[in-house]
Amino acid sequence: MPTGSRNVRHMPTMPKSIFWSRTDTAGSEHVLLDDGHGLAARGTLLAVDPIPWTARYQLTTTPDWATTRVEVEAEGLGWLRRVKLERAADRWRVTTAEQGDLDAALVAAGHPRAGLPGTDDPDRLVDALDVDLSGSPLFNTLPVHRLRLAAEPADVAHRITVAWVLLPGLEVVPAEQIYTGLGPGRVRFASGTFTAEIDLDDSGYVVRYPGLAERFEPR
Repeated sequence: MPTGSRNVRHMPTMPKSIFWSRTDTAGSEHVLLDDGHGLAARGTLLAVDPIPWTARYQLTTTPDWATTRVEVEAEGLGWLRRVKLERAADRWRVTTAEQGDLDAALVAAGHPRAGLPGTDDPDRLVDALDVDLSGSPLFNTLPVHRLRLAAEPADVAHRITVAWVLLPGLEVVPAEQIYTGLGPGRVRFASGTFTAEIDLDDSGYVVRYPGLAERFEPR
């Protein structure tokens, strides 16, 4: 049997699939997931800004939806970057790899250089129980479930720190975010001066994120 067939056989299938179309740029996200015991997910994002890129990720959480592991690979013309975040004993371990020259591609397209992938000080992430992947509606589901916002009274704000993975460069930075439940099927997200009221389905996944993405339902 070919080696590739053995690898596919050992990768578990997923019982759920969600697809979003980006509304801020040309792009999309497709994720396969299993949320029967926390969350396990594999997803792909595509976008054309600031340059065309594709990102693939794998995500694992504890049963109470605290993130334990995220791997992201971002790739474009002439470059590829990887970052892996693993949480154990209340600390994050961050490892990276890089091929080609993303900065050269950005500069050639008239954009600033990206930060280095990963972080030079994982201790800055010590307060983060969630990871947020920029441009991905899936990752908003993590604090929604972990904080049990569906069962919270409306207008109770939760201020959290996340490990924010920036695409396409995969720099990892701490970011403060505020999640506020607004009643069934809606949550307010705020970070810095940005605020959005996000529509959710009954399972806590994004249906509409104004200014970012909308869920696509197969016909």
